Amino acid sequence: MTEPTTLASLSSALSETIARAAPAVVSVHSHRLRASGFVWKAGLIVTADEALADDGEIEIQFADGSRKQATVVGRDHTTDIALLRFDGNIQPVALTNGVPALGSLAAVVAADRGAPTARLGMVSLSGAAWRSLRGGEIDARIELDVRLRHSQQGGLALNASGEVFGMAVLGPRRVLTIPAATIARVAGQLEKSGRIARGYLGVGLQPIRLDDGIGAMVMNVDKDGPSAAAGIRQGDVIVAVNGEKLSGVRALLRSLGPQSVGSVVDVTVHRGGEPLQFKVTIGERPET
Repeated sequence: MTEPTTLASLSSALSETIARAAPAVVSVHSHRLRASGFVWKAGLIVTADEALADDGEIEIQFADGSRKQATVVGRDHTTDIALLRFDGNIQPVALTNGVPALGSLAAVVAADRGAPTARLGMVSLSGAAWRSLRGGEIDARIELDVRLRHSQQGGLALNASGEVFGMAVLGPRRVLTIPAATIARVAGQLEKSGRIARGYLGVGLQPIRLDDGIGAMVMNVDKDGPSAAAGIRQGDVIVAVNGEKLSGVRALLRSLGPQSVGSVVDVTVHRGGEPLQFKVTIGERPET
């Protein structure tokens, strides 16, 4: 018998790696949307928030064709993570916090109508932590050079050793990976409280152009909010936070992540052309 070629050995290893991960991957059907997800803990499934309908029933389909209803435990739009609960005993997948090296092979194991699917590509970017356009803190920027269908969002991203380093999602013009560390942090909070705490200033802001930069005019003030308690009024113009000039309203709002709740910030405003300083204790954004 001839010795297997290097390519055949690689093919067999990949097939075995994908086969080990596949049992934990499921299809997620919500309204008219189809996505993938994976069993994170017993009875809990993580999927891509962007691929999940805003309302309606959710059905989970498994590789054997069986189906179960699922309910939403919590969703975080900023990190694209949603947590679902179902009645079942599928073995959860083990996640690793390692970040794959640039140029290394990566496989995405997803599902289509319950049947496992696989895609092979490479890590095209492996970088530091970053903040999403919606203000979510992502522990590492990992981009994959692989094509992904909408129904494969929420699938597992595996390295060549078969370790699951994150969840594959569709980003703007590229496939991104939500790292395992982010999943553990966000899904853990969703499991505990059903939501992610967000900082709250209690003001409505409108960006304006100033002679020396950008300001944020206070258009309205929540009378029970943190800014009102500190003395900020409608018509004030916020020009700096903690001594740093404002770079924009969106940047200010993105800075109000979970870690900001309870912290005290120095807010500089212009009122009638005069600078004033206020100490604002950031609150927790109420549920809407």
